[in-house]
Amino acid sequence: MDTFYSNGKLLLTGEYVVLDGAKALAIPTKFGQYLSIQKINEPKLIWESYTDTDELWLQVEFSLPRLRIESATFDATQDGGSDAVAEKLQSILIKAQKINKEFLSKKQGYLVKSKLTFPRNWGLGSSSTLINNIAQWAKVDAFQLQFNTFGGSAYDIACAQNNSPIIYQLQDKNPLVEVLDFNPSFKDQLYFVYLNKKQNSRDGITAYKKNTKNTSTEVDEISQLTQQISRCNSLTDFEKLLIEHENIISKLIQQKPIQEELFSDYFGQTKSLGAWGGDFILATGNKDTSSYFKNKGFETVILYVDMIL
Repeated sequence: MDTFYSNGKLLLTGEYVVLDGAKALAIPTKFGQYLSIQKINEPKLIWESYTDTDELWLQVEFSLPRLRIESATFDATQDGGSDAVAEKLQSILIKAQKINKEFLSKKQGYLVKSKLTFPRNWGLGSSSTLINNIAQWAKVDAFQLQFNTFGGSAYDIACAQNNSPIIYQLQDKNPLVEVLDFNPSFKDQLYFVYLNKKQNSRDGITAYKKNTKNTSTEVDEISQLTQQISRCNSLTDFEKLLIEHENIISKLIQQKPIQEELFSDYFGQTKSLGAWGGDFILATGNKDTSSYFKNKGFETVILYVDMIL
C-alpha cells in the first residue's frame, strides 16, 4: 500500500494580489491530508473520503480505465450534491491522466482512502492537499494539476510540499518558492481564530478579478510589506505592518478590515487570511485573547505554535 501526505496552509500576507505577482508569506500547518492507495482485484477505482473524526463523507466508484462514475454516495449536508463532488474528483483524476498517460491506464483496480486531519470547514486546504496527494500518486506536477483544475495562485500547493514558512510569488505565471526561517520572538502572542464559516476562495478570486484592474502599485507595496513582516521581531512593529497591509487590501477590494467590521473593541490587532470574510484570522494578543473571542461566539482559537509546522 502506498501512502501520501500533504500539509495544509495559511496565507499570512499577499491575499488577492499574490495572483498579480505580489510576494506572499505563506505557512504550512500541522494539519493536512493523507491519501492511501491499495490494489484490488476488481477493475474499478473505489474512492473513500474521511473526515478528521473518521466519518465517511464521500464514496465514489469509477470504472477503469475511462473513469466513468458508476455510483456516488455523499454527506449531502455540505457542498451541494454528490454528483457535483464526484464529478469534480473525476475531473481531477482525468486531468492527471492527461498529464501522465500511464496513470490509471490499465484495468488494475484500487481502493483509495483520503483522510483529513482537520475539520472540512476550516479552510486549511482540503482541495490543495488533495491535489498534491493525487499528483504524487500520479507522478505529475502538482502546480500544473492545480492550474488545470482549481486555478488560483497555487501558493497552497507550495505549502503542501514544504515543512517551513515560505515566500511565494508568481512570476510570468511560474511559481517561485523561497523557504524561510520565519520564527518570530513573539509567536506566543499570535493566535488563529476561526470565523465560523468557510469562505470560497474561488468566489473571492472571481470577484477580485472582476472589480480590479491595474494593481501594480499595490503589488509593490504588499511585496515590501511581506518582506518586512517576514523579518519582523518586534510585536509593536508587526502590528503596525498588519494594519498597513489590511488598509491596502481594504481599499483595493472595497471591504472593511475585519477589525473594523467585527472586533473594534479588541485590545490586539487582527488580520484576515486568504479570502476576506471567512475561515481563519490572525490575532495578536495575550492570555485574555481566547476568552474575548469565545465571548463573541468564536469558539476555535488556536495558538500559533499549535497550528504551524
